[in-house]
Amino acid sequence: MTKNTPLIEVQNLTIAYDDFVLLKNISFTIYKNDIFIIMGGSGCGKSSLLRVLTGLTPITEGKIIINGTDFTHANAQTRNEIMRSCGILYQSGALFSSMTLAENIALPLQQYTNYSSNLIHELVELKLALVGLAGFGDFYPSEISGGMKKRAGLARALALDPEIVYFDEPSAGLDPISSKLLDNLITDINQSLGTTIVVVTHELSSIFDIGTNSIFLNAATKGISGTGNPKELLANPPNEDIRKFLTREVK
Repeated sequence: MTKNTPLIEVQNLTIAYDDFVLLKNISFTIYKNDIFIIMGGSGCGKSSLLRVLTGLTPITEGKIIINGTDFTHANAQTRNEIMRSCGILYQSGALFSSMTLAENIALPLQQYTNYSSNLIHELVELKLALVGLAGFGDFYPSEISGGMKKRAGLARALALDPEIVYFDEPSAGLDPISSKLLDNLITDINQSLGTTIVVVTHELSSIFDIGTNSIFLNAATKGISGTGNPKELLANPPNEDIRKFLTREVK
């Protein structure tokens, strides 16, 4: 599979809650090895779209094709297999507070593999080192900083060597230095492991630093009003909404 090969294809997707339509008839493609940004103003449906892509929320209409398989209409076994090829870093990190970092990372390996305890221990140490947390396996989430919690959550998301990792506002609650370190880590994982990254964010620094492709969701039209490399969208904004968002113009 090459970088220009479609990995996730969203076709004529509609997300609605009862009679309230959040997104209507949207289509876009995420390619292998993209760092794909989902951006837009508050209430445009970014987080809802992420929940649909990860299979946590059903869609109203349309389909999502992942690696050539119709994820939307697949049977339970196929959906579970696809979901196991994906990792998620939630906004809060979502670590289990009663478990050490090592135990948090080991959990998916214990649940979804037949690996021996020794191999799981080795893999946990490897994932901790990958995110810069070597030696912190015995710490509890309450004993580390917010940035470290995000990195530990990322180590858990990477436990099963996923092809795709989804991020929900990864910089939320972080100071600028921790945010930059996390952005660098996302880029390193993308480049060294070939992992395709999908990020929901409104942080301009992250959007421009890491994004290779993007969509801009428009709450007024309930659709996509722009797509492409964020830097190219800034240089040649296709509409006023995108220009204002990417320049943070308030007037």
